[in-house]
Amino acid sequence: MFIKELELINFRNYLNLKIEFLKGLNVLYGQNAQGKTNVLEAINFISTLKSHRTSKDRELIKWGKSKAYIKANLNKSLGDFTVEVLISEMSKKEAKLNGIKLSRASEVIGNANTVIFSPEDLRLLKDGPDIRRRFIDNELNQIKPRYNYYLSLYNKVLLERNNLIKKGIDKSLLDVYDQQLAEYGSFLIFNRIEFIKKLSIICKLLHRKITNGNEELVIKYKGDIIDGELKSIKERLYSLYKNSIEEDIKKGYTSKGPQRDDIEVFINGVDAKHYASQGQQRTAALSLKLSEIEIIKGETGEYPILLLDDVMSELDLQRQKYLLDSLMDVQIILTITSLNDLEKFSINRKRIFEVSNGNIQIKEF
Repeated sequence: MFIKELELINFRNYLNLKIEFLKGLNVLYGQNAQGKTNVLEAINFISTLKSHRTSKDRELIKWGKSKAYIKANLNKSLGDFTVEVLISEMSKKEAKLNGIKLSRASEVIGNANTVIFSPEDLRLLKDGPDIRRRFIDNELNQIKPRYNYYLSLYNKVLLERNNLIKKGIDKSLLDVYDQQLAEYGSFLIFNRIEFIKKLSIICKLLHRKITNGNEELVIKYKGDIIDGELKSIKERLYSLYKNSIEEDIKKGYTSKGPQRDDIEVFINGVDAKHYASQGQQRTAALSLKLSEIEIIKGETGEYPILLLDDVMSELDLQRQKYLLDSLMDVQIILTITSLNDLEKFSINRKRIFEVSNGNIQIKEF
């Protein structure tokens, strides 16, 4: 899969932009705060309907405007297709696929697949569990269309249950919420477990290559339920909610369930979060992100678009070369602040764009 053309209207600092990409390497260079990351953010948004930088869609709309528009022309092995998204201050997001409006904007998720790698992702191992859950959820949203639907339902019911707990409501009334949480939560846990199994295998192989066989990477799912079939997980999860009511009332929130789960990463048998060096943690994070690409390829038959947001400066030369040299079949859109960074790599097919204050021009290199 690759993106051929992107059009932005009133998105971030872009009033009106059209940009055509190559199938290979595309480089956006310029000083900070000029709009490079905004382009990557827009491409990722048509894939996930979420920003990797903010949870507030309003921030995506250009200052003084009430709506923002994104249109992408893309190509898969079956042919070209278009995705359009309208973001509004006053109403819900709207989406079109090949010019046809979708009944729910979320139906567009999974049509265009992206993997975004930013400096924040290098903290995957050392930050809190929420960033690792988000990593899993973002991936599953793209390859399992129903996952986003169940995740939304789970979060909605979880919020309602937590509000009831805080109000001190009769605990017998929580049963209906426990049943719903078990229904939606079991789907999340089952798919997360299956995803981590695949991720661990691919990650181990990739990490071995990156470290020249010196490190063995193992990933494990961490939670109250870490195995089982869907029906079994649902029954066990329901029991967990029922048995933890007293504890939940004391704490004021739901203490069990997939919203508390995490992943553990081990390097040569040692907990990487607490005992790995910064360099080892960054290499492990790189292995995790590259594994996303292979999983999407395995599930969809298409390589995703790889969005690299100012990560080259955070990696040493060996990791930089591996990152670019091993992804010759993947469309890459890369942001950098200096063209000197490109001189280290022998990539012939590339297009360079100079970004300055919301204006983009093709640059000869």
